[in-house]
Amino acid sequence: MSLDSRENSVGTVSAEKILIDKPLTLACGSVLPSHELMVETYGTLNADKSNAILICHALSGSHHAAGYYEGDDKPGWWDNHIGPGKPMDTNRFFIVSLNNIGSCFGSTGPTSINPETGKVWGSDFPALRARDWVESQKLLMEHLGIECWAAVIGGSLGGMQAMRWALEYPDKLANSIVIASSMKLTAQNIAFNEIARRAIKSDPDFYDGHYLQNNTLPKHGLALARMIGHVTYLSDELMGQKFGRELRSGTFSQGEAAPIEFQIESYLNYQGDKFSSGFDANSYILITKMLDYFDLSREYQNSAVDAFTNAKCKFLVVSFSSDWRFSPQRSREITDALIGAGKNVSYAEIESDLGHDAFLLPNARYEKVLGNYLSGIADQLEGAAQ
Repeated sequence: MSLDSRENSVGTVSAEKILIDKPLTLACGSVLPSHELMVETYGTLNADKSNAILICHALSGSHHAAGYYEGDDKPGWWDNHIGPGKPMDTNRFFIVSLNNIGSCFGSTGPTSINPETGKVWGSDFPALRARDWVESQKLLMEHLGIECWAAVIGGSLGGMQAMRWALEYPDKLANSIVIASSMKLTAQNIAFNEIARRAIKSDPDFYDGHYLQNNTLPKHGLALARMIGHVTYLSDELMGQKFGRELRSGTFSQGEAAPIEFQIESYLNYQGDKFSSGFDANSYILITKMLDYFDLSREYQNSAVDAFTNAKCKFLVVSFSSDWRFSPQRSREITDALIGAGKNVSYAEIESDLGHDAFLLPNARYEKVLGNYLSGIADQLEGAAQ
């Protein structure tokens, strides 16, 4: 049973906006002279600063990974797994969770002011790669005075960052935990992302990405993009169990002409509308393109084994049986490449009917796998400190 009650939470939390007052050169060649990051931390950093874990969020994630804000009953997006006695045990680890650049929860991104123009960046914000997020995270690491992460953990796009850390800074992390991820997107995945972007750009309120200057938001297009994406995060089995062909309104009775709406239609419309009120369309376009561009082996003659050659950390790779967006086959490819490169890797495929979203949700075996792995790290750190 998942420890997801408020009693097992990190409790009330607050975020800090941290100014990284150093230039960040992006993969596209653009330079951010400085940038701001929204950050939350949970737990206590030990004396030698060796128990720090970095949480890497995915497409729509934020810095608010655990706990509750004052007056808000909604917990952070990974609250099931972060807290006292949970897999990411805040009694033993110091957890760092940030909102990456290009996102829209307070860190520098398309809704920020471009210092060169004095106007909102909008669609002029520079193109990003996963390595840019890692470089920004490295600057945050230096700001916090941390020399080596005990682990870098992420699901989906977060897992891509965890792998990139192992390649770019092999001496700066002891463990890379890659959950429901891939070394590159399939053509089908890229196709879904492009359809979602087209939906946003087709909204008349998009204004080529400068909608804020026109005092409007492309809510219809962003809602449609989210509906497309959300379908791919769920399994067919889950949708069948949860919704089936149940009706929200109307009837199939003869002689009845009232409009008919299925439960799944109502659910997707609700999810789309909710998302479009809380996320930024330019950020969605920017980050889905980042996903498309990611290819871990591109710079290594397309050899995944060669890509991992210089990695020094241990790896845990986790997949979910019903995830068809980032299928278990993709995780097995990561695992096979790590074995080929002679690296220390553990792999677990978790039975779940929850699709890609399973990495965010309670699951007893998932929590046991993650918890046991991290407990071993904590045991080692605490043993070394004695």
